[in-house]
Amino acid sequence: MIIVPEKDIADLMTREAAFAAVEQVFAAMASGDAYNFPVVREAIGHADALYGFKGGFDRLGGVLGLKAGGYWPHNLETHGIINHQSTVFLFDPDTGRVAAMVGGNLLTALRTAAASSVSIRHLAREDAEVLGMIGAGHQAAFQLRAALEHRSFGKVVGWNYHPEMLPNLEKVAAEAGVAFEAVDLPGMREADVIVTITSSFDATLMAEHVAPGTHVACMGTDTKGKQEVDPALLAAATVFADEIAQSVSIGEAQHAVSAGLISESDIAELGAVINGSHPGRRSDEEITLFDGTGVGLQDLAVAAAVVALARANDTAIEVEV
Repeated sequence: MIIVPEKDIADLMTREAAFAAVEQVFAAMASGDAYNFPVVREAIGHADALYGFKGGFDRLGGVLGLKAGGYWPHNLETHGIINHQSTVFLFDPDTGRVAAMVGGNLLTALRTAAASSVSIRHLAREDAEVLGMIGAGHQAAFQLRAALEHRSFGKVVGWNYHPEMLPNLEKVAAEAGVAFEAVDLPGMREADVIVTITSSFDATLMAEHVAPGTHVACMGTDTKGKQEVDPALLAAATVFADEIAQSVSIGEAQHAVSAGLISESDIAELGAVINGSHPGRRSDEEITLFDGTGVGLQDLAVAAAVVALARANDTAIEVEV
């Protein structure tokens, strides 16, 4: 079994490798070559923690496994470690033997950022110049770095519930040599692409805040009840998802579907655009929206990529099991 500990991930995994892994697995999902297993997510009745499992099998990539982990809300203040904790386990699909154990904390942040960047590449207008950011927390910095690496934006506009956190975004933009401006929510109409990455349970980005032709990547809603955007925005947009079943049950689409504004059949898989079976954006005036709920296959894809990188760099730890 190969072990890649959390401390080694930053030196091995790149945003480019994460992007390639996530893009490939989205295409495999849409073609039926990969599928996710049902998600298990529970409040364990200890430390106010949520714990669960996400897994799947990518037949095309030969990747089988699961991510175990969750959210411990008091970790930072009590133990000095981040609140999200996870580990990825990979298995040999031919024998069922465990093949690898990989630290999943940084990988989760990288794959989430890669997913929004994949959606930007395939759905945003070619002439997109201004990137809007809703949210300025830990994950927002990963989202912004990835977006700026994969598209030449000339300006970033940002909004956050707590404006004092916006310098987090300004710093990332400055490192990339891109201008940054703090705006109120109506100011998001200047953006050609908007990434939402908050933990909100109430809609923040409203339909009137989004101009025609914008691509919106909704990356924060992954639990029943959470919500970042106005359901009317989904009704006005062409909606894509990483996985449709999750989109309508725990993603942004849950609210638009329950309100009768859209149906499950109105949502397309992003992977279908990647593999060419869906045309994606049809006009410069069309609003496109990606509902990124986060699927187990993303975690497995980036974990398999980092194992390959560890082997290539002779840093993989191998143990007998």
